[in-house]
Amino acid sequence: MAVPPSAPQPRASFHLRRHTPCPQCSWGMEEKAAASAGCREPPGPPRAAAVAYFGISVDPDDILPGALRLIQELRPHWKPEQVRTKRFTDGITNKLVACYVEEDMQDCVLVRVYGERTELLVDRENEVRNFQLLRAHGCAPRLYCTFQNGLCYEYMQGVALGPEHIREPRLFRLIALEMAKIHTIHANGSLPKPTLWHKMHNYFTLVKNEINPSLSADVPKVEVLELELAWLKEHLSQLESPVVFCHNDLLCKNIIYDSIKGHVRFIDYEYAGYNYQAFDIGNHFNEFAGVNEVDYCLYPARETQLQWLHYYLQAQKGMAVTPREVERLYVQVNKFALGPSCVSSTMTASLQCCRVGNRHGEIARLILSGLFPGVSLLLGSLGPHPEPVLHHPL
Repeated sequence: MAVPPSAPQPRASFHLRRHTPCPQCSWGMEEKAAASAGCREPPGPPRAAAVAYFGISVDPDDILPGALRLIQELRPHWKPEQVRTKRFTDGITNKLVACYVEEDMQDCVLVRVYGERTELLVDRENEVRNFQLLRAHGCAPRLYCTFQNGLCYEYMQGVALGPEHIREPRLFRLIALEMAKIHTIHANGSLPKPTLWHKMHNYFTLVKNEINPSLSADVPKVEVLELELAWLKEHLSQLESPVVFCHNDLLCKNIIYDSIKGHVRFIDYEYAGYNYQAFDIGNHFNEFAGVNEVDYCLYPARETQLQWLHYYLQAQKGMAVTPREVERLYVQVNKFALGPSCVSSTMTASLQCCRVGNRHGEIARLILSGLFPGVSLLLGSLGPHPEPVLHHPL
């Protein structure tokens, strides 16, 4: 999937300023002071009544009949025999099909069916609120409806990026600007609390219940990982990384590049919510190493990161930034990159597979070794010299 070489260069840097926060809000609040063990993600705006709901359940193993029923509701003027469909296979946890009648797919409805058992980790009502919140700020497509086990939304023109694309300066600049924009979004009336540790607690509970009895011998015991996680929580919670509205799952395939408009947009908001600023960036930097064939030699070099972070901070602040500011964020980001990518959709896919008894060991290896390099491999997985970053004073 090559990015067109003739794509326009990004326009001049735009400036993003935070909305005036409500009196109850504190953007720099520490997790250990703000969150309790049983906290929930702060709710966004009330769910808009304009989003329709249809009591239709789509068979995930035979998605087309149910998808076409939804299209009859959403596009009654379309003749059924003229509706074209296209399946997307890049997703890990959900199933997605596009329905359209025109060749250019200008009016195209995406039907997304939730993966089985994803409700164990994903708050679907919160996902809809996040979708609408991002749409209100020009960061998401239109949400047409929800149904029993999925939702329908607008197709976003462009191409999904790969690891080779997000390493290109002209594209990672756009990604940095879009992330800065999302990080300035604030849901009024909510006290920002990071979701990281609460989700990790839920995750380890599921690991214990679902796959712990069948862990392979070469996978660390869950108890060992929990001790490492406790150490990470103690260390990372002291970094004073601001709590902002995050995407939390910025895989390459969740970034859509529109070469005509010269911008990128992020898709899939299942895990969006308040979290540490440095986590969202560090989680994305891990994507430079690839997904199916992970090579942490491709983790972005210091020079690349500093350039990326300079774009990000300049867009966020709307003014020039100092090298000290960039360096501070660089240290925070790389410390969080050593931590667990707890909200990755790969984790959800793993839990779906846990029903297959003889695959428990493989699933555990995928989750605990591949998905959590910061927990199970700690210093050895993130490039040649992570130690100075880990012990770097802010």
